[in-house]
This record gives sequence, structure tokens and C-alpha cells, in this order.
Amino acid sequence: MPRTSDLLSFYGLMDELAARTGGRRQLAECSGRMIWPERGIYFFFEPGEMHGRQPRVVRVGTHALTATSSTTLWKRLSQHRGTISPVGGNHRGSIFRLLVGEALMRRDPDLAVQSWDAERPSNGAERVAEKQHEARVSGYLGQTRILCLPINDPPGAGSLRGVIERNSIALLSNYLTPSGIEPSQGWLGQYSGREKVRKSGLWNNRHVDETHDPAFLAVFERLIERIPAP
Repeated sequence: MPRTSDLLSFYGLMDELAARTGGRRQLAECSGRMIWPERGIYFFFEPGEMHGRQPRVVRVGTHALTATSSTTLWKRLSQHRGTISPVGGNHRGSIFRLLVGEALMRRDPDLAVQSWDAERPSNGAERVAEKQHEARVSGYLGQTRILCLPINDPPGAGSLRGVIERNSIALLSNYLTPSGIEPSQGWLGQYSGREKVRKSGLWNNRHVDETHDPAFLAVFERLIERIPAP
């Protein structure tokens, strides 16, 4: 089947990208002192989420898709990672953090924070509860690993980064039809309050209900070939 073949090609490209960029980096160990491309696409992997013997992609993202945006790749990744000292973060600046925090609370109602995905709390006790939950989210996301594909094109709606992101999500998503690559039964996303996360098997809301254009894989491959071999 064409989609099965495209998925095989995609995961082959993930392996090649890992080989050319030094492997999957653990998010908790990443910092701005590392060398990052100014712009690119990132792919997240979670412990225990596998496609056969390969890590399964659980989120695809990019940044600066509006003409006025100046956000760099590392800036976006750091928003997902959160702060190191003190451990914390801001789920209002990262949809990934918001989704993970929500799922953690749905899995364990004792962790419920009323201000999550709402206005910033004015009550001191709520601020403390939210800060504690941000730390939990950072702990969870810190265990994920990432691969980054450099694409240094200008911000804008026609960005090649947007094309690769959109088609990668559509290819990987189980939302419309099963891909044959399913999340594990214990995947935290199974507890998400967002149907698109649960049904797609991805920590993504956008593009999971679209179909991919297979031609994007050839573009993806050419972009990887531009990365100098180690």
C-alpha cells in the first residue's frame, strides 16, 4: 500500500537524520549553548513508544510560520522544555506542555489544577499548585528525545518548514485511518481531553485530519542530504 511504503520511507529518513545529526538528543540535556540551526523542524520521541525496533514519532513541530515571527528553533524547543533552575515552565507558551499537563491530570485526578489552560491564577495557593504541575510536565518532557531537521527558510505562510511539518503529521496520524503504527496502551496521550490527540496517536492537533502528499518525502530526503555527514 502506498501509505505503508511512505511510512517505511519516512522512518528510514528518521534514521538517516539521526545518523547525520549525532542522534536523538534528550530534551532535559539540551541547552542554548549547543549548536542549533536558526530554523528547522523538530520530531519528538517518548520512552516506550516504538515502531518495531525504532522509536515512534509522537510530535512534529516547527516555528516562525508567520511573516512577523522571529522565534528561533532553540527558542521554541526551550519553551517546550521549560526552565531548569528552578524546574518549571509556562504551558501558556507551549501547546505541547499544555497537552501533557492536561493528560497527566486526567490520568491522575488528584493532580488537578483549576487554572490549567485558563487565565493566570491570582490566588496564591493556585499559583503554587500550577508551579508544581509545571515541574511535573518538565520532568515528563525532559525524558523525551528530539531530532531536528535544519531548514533555514524565511518565516511565512509558504515556508518549506510548514510543508514538511504538515505532511509529516498527516502521514503519521491515525485520525482518519489507521497507519499501522499505533501508540502503546500506556501512552499518556490516551488520557488527553483532545480527541485529535487520542485518535491520531500524536501530541498534535493541527493537520492530523489531513492527507499527505507523498512528494514531500523526496524534498525531505534532499534536505537531509544537505547535512554534512559526521
